[in-house]
Amino acid sequence: MTVDTSSAGDAGVGAGAGQHAVAAAIAAGEAVLSRRFGSAITLVSPEGLEGSGPATVVRARVVSSSFALPRTLVIKHYPDPPEPGEADPFAQEAVSYQLFTALSPDERMCPELLAHDGRHRVLVIEDLGRAPTLQDKLVSRDSRAAERALLSWARSLGRLHASTASREADFNALLRRLGGPVRNQDAGVADLTAEVPPMLADLLDVVVSEPVHDRVAQAVAQARSASFRAFSPVDLSPDNNLVTGSGVRFLDFERGRVRTALVDAAYLRLPFASCDDALALPAGMSEAMIAAWRAEVVSVWPSFADDEELAAQLTISELLMVWLITRETLPKLDLSRHATPVSREAALVTWWRELAKHAGYARLTDIAEHAQRVAAALGARLGPHADLAFYPAFR
Repeated sequence: MTVDTSSAGDAGVGAGAGQHAVAAAIAAGEAVLSRRFGSAITLVSPEGLEGSGPATVVRARVVSSSFALPRTLVIKHYPDPPEPGEADPFAQEAVSYQLFTALSPDERMCPELLAHDGRHRVLVIEDLGRAPTLQDKLVSRDSRAAERALLSWARSLGRLHASTASREADFNALLRRLGGPVRNQDAGVADLTAEVPPMLADLLDVVVSEPVHDRVAQAVAQARSASFRAFSPVDLSPDNNLVTGSGVRFLDFERGRVRTALVDAAYLRLPFASCDDALALPAGMSEAMIAAWRAEVVSVWPSFADDEELAAQLTISELLMVWLITRETLPKLDLSRHATPVSREAALVTWWRELAKHAGYARLTDIAEHAQRVAAALGARLGPHADLAFYPAFR
């Protein structure tokens, strides 16, 4: 979710959402707040906030309330129920906010949930204001500010994991209460990974060896494991994080769930790799981010104090991430022309090269050799400049 910084009022509403959708969100927000506090509460000056998900997101000002409500609030309204059998983004987000609102303020890495209602499918949350997003910092020209924001993001992610490491049962119980299905969303990962070897053979003439097949199976087992599980926002896009005076705060939990924290930690090595416009970070930045994350979680998972153990665990998770991104991305790429430094083609080459480097450091030779072969095959087709460009802050 990114904030539409156009002026408040009708002009702002038009930018982020239709007038009817905004009016419906305001009405739902007033209804749930009035029921929550036992007296009519009026919201005015709606401002549509831009979002990529199914919710209408609106900032509004509270008028003449006798309650200790903030001056402004954010309303997230999900007007349409999910298709039968599909995950409900309203339920996922409501339960995620409930989980964090039950924690102490210093453990809460997100806005506070003030009210919610399953019948109206609406959330009312704390407004963190017009703080810049992590994406804003990355596209600025201030490398020091971008570095500080990335380290704060990594620390906040670690705190999020540490504070929710034993809360999976709570999360599932809350989800059932809202009618959301509790299911193992990692169950189909093995089937997805099985699609990659024939793809690599057909498109890149790279054969996956038996030891690498075994490593991928190990990565799938790790993803399904009961070890190192904690809450994850899942969508770790930089525009879903506000850089506040209290540190980075996570915004969107429409896909929030409990999974192994190692998946999120692998994103510290390949930052924002699931984003179509992901770019690169300078040497040493990822290692500093991992150190910041580890400092927050090592008291919960002491085995991560061992450098070799953490490196091996992260590399296995990174293998799965690159594997699944390759499955999603490779068939869509144009392998017949040279890649530009800001293309998805250059990104995929870079991530395979990074995997080879990290696997080498972790002495996982079979992964390193395979990743080098894939990167070389991609580079041969995409040209000598298939290196992902840095984010503007680091150019």
